[in-house]
Amino acid sequence: MALDNLNVTERFMKYVQIDTQSDPNSTSFPSTNKQKDLLALLVIELQAMGVQDAAMNEHGYVMATIPATIPTAVPVICFCAHVDTAPDCSGTNVKPILHTNYNGAPIVLPEDPSQVITVDQYPYLKNFIGANIITASGNTLLGADDKAGVTIIMELVAYLMKHPELAHGTIKILFTPDEEVGRGTDLLDIKKLGADFGYTLDGGELGSFEMETFSADYLTLYIEGVIAHPGTAKGVMQNAIKIAGDIIAALPKDKWCPEKTEGREGFVHPNHIEGGAEFAHIEFLLRDFDTAELKISADKLLAIAKKVIDQNEDYNRASVRMEVKEQYRNMRSILDQNPMVVEKAIAAYKKAGLDPIITPIRGGTDGSRLSFMGLPTPNVFTGMQAIHSRHEWIAVSDMEKSVEVILNIALVD
Repeated sequence: MALDNLNVTERFMKYVQIDTQSDPNSTSFPSTNKQKDLLALLVIELQAMGVQDAAMNEHGYVMATIPATIPTAVPVICFCAHVDTAPDCSGTNVKPILHTNYNGAPIVLPEDPSQVITVDQYPYLKNFIGANIITASGNTLLGADDKAGVTIIMELVAYLMKHPELAHGTIKILFTPDEEVGRGTDLLDIKKLGADFGYTLDGGELGSFEMETFSADYLTLYIEGVIAHPGTAKGVMQNAIKIAGDIIAALPKDKWCPEKTEGREGFVHPNHIEGGAEFAHIEFLLRDFDTAELKISADKLLAIAKKVIDQNEDYNRASVRMEVKEQYRNMRSILDQNPMVVEKAIAAYKKAGLDPIITPIRGGTDGSRLSFMGLPTPNVFTGMQAIHSRHEWIAVSDMEKSVEVILNIALVD
């Protein structure tokens, strides 16, 4: 179904220029106040479309309702996207570039000519020779993750509000902050949202559909050494920094880590280390599709750390302890209990002429948390590519096709 008057390009390029980068070290919510700049704009635009209840609460959540156009009671569907961009790469002063009728040649990003996007690096790009794609300018990420999702949902709203003759039930719209730092649903009032199930718009290539994520824990090893004045430290000091280094060195180098795993393989990933000679700590990401494996990995990691200490006489008075915090869980277990949510999406893909590519996410989405909060929520493609990097790019046609798919999900046959 060809959709009339979509404005994906202009809308997306406007949104990505608003800096919404989140901050993992912040204790506020949202983690950065600038996320509210885009969230406030979305409220204004939704109200201008005629969505009367669109509002942002004190935590930065934007909720809105598209009223049903049919008298029949049907499940309430939510479409969700996050506004923040990743801390991994600058999101300040993003300058999007529209490449019309892309010719297949390497794309040299003008503000840093060392940044070159090629079809050899990104084979998916070959699909868009002769089409329109959008990149950043070389100094920043683009922000397609997840302003593509925001754009797609806003285009859906605009289309439905212009076409009240289309049959659909009540539709809820949700825009969240802080997804990239793992807090996107921490303060969400799921009852106020009032939906039966939902779909995040936070996926990659055309046709991808994701109903399974990693389960995730955050593990910290706390190392206590023995401090002494360096001038009289012989036989006394047991340096916590050196112990931490030995623990890192003892981890497997050819498996059990992000750089050596793929598909359904889990991993343990040291991502922060801090401390001094007396105390140090190492923070790890634990990831696995089988939730039970997380505890096995945690116990294995602690055993490695204790072995480093126990087998080194120089560390005989040092100690290590472990703390584990749950982050999110594989949403597959919830979606398996709600097969209609998946079936509805697959039918919508096929109606749009797409064969769904069902793959697990080696990561998480707001949908992971939402599913365990009582809102089963798989993930729909947006087209975003090379996310969290200066090479990030997206094809306009992928975003347009995603609008068609979620319109199919929304409509009642």
